[in-house]
Amino acid sequence: MLTWALIFLVVALIAGFFGFRGVEGISMQIAKILFFIFIVLFLISLIFGVVVVRGPPA
Repeated sequence: MLTWALIFLVVALIAGFFGFRGVEGISMQIAKILFFIFIVLFLISLIFGVVVVRGPPA
């Protein structure tokens, strides 16, 4: 997921450099959405990992 976000970020930067404003905007939005989805999934897996490994407090 993070890899795809970085790929779309690079596409947006290259498109912005060459002046393709439509492609730049769409690529940047996709990169932003994928990045936030990655962050949310990372935090969820981190929380579940801590709860499952440690278990509930006794």
